[in-house]
Amino acid sequence: MKIAIGSDHAGFALKEDLKYAIDRDLNAVIVDVGTNSEESVDYPDFAEKVVRLVQQKQVDFGILICGTGIGMSIAANKFEGIRAAKCNSAVEATLTRQHNDANILCLASRTVDNELAMQIVKAFAMTDFSAEERHVRRLSKITGLECANHDEMRKKRMTP
Repeated sequence: MKIAIGSDHAGFALKEDLKYAIDRDLNAVIVDVGTNSEESVDYPDFAEKVVRLVQQKQVDFGILICGTGIGMSIAANKFEGIRAAKCNSAVEATLTRQHNDANILCLASRTVDNELAMQIVKAFAMTDFSAEERHVRRLSKITGLECANHDEMRKKRMTP
């Protein structure tokens, strides 16, 4: 298993702790895209780095960490093919993998402690998408919305 991980300054400490725990408990290859300190940075920069690795299928999934997990989730979900989910529990992580085929996990360093964060990561990593017809149908609709919005935006940019 190969996992991309990135954080802003608020998520740096949790990212560092998770890297050790992921290596120990999941024996996964970790691709750390930064940040590398608690010095203030802009979270969208690190969201994009993880997203690109997921889009290019260079990793199995990504993990993004900021203070609330919300900013990272918003930034990551701006990219085609990305289904980033902010999870506060292992149950949410399991369900978003099963039902939504989420490919990026977003965590909140200010509200999730290290032990809970690792439980969430394990649940996300160990759960596969459920190929039940209802989930496939819903995911297809989400992809359809994404494509339609992408085409609409392209037309607007090309209109003088």
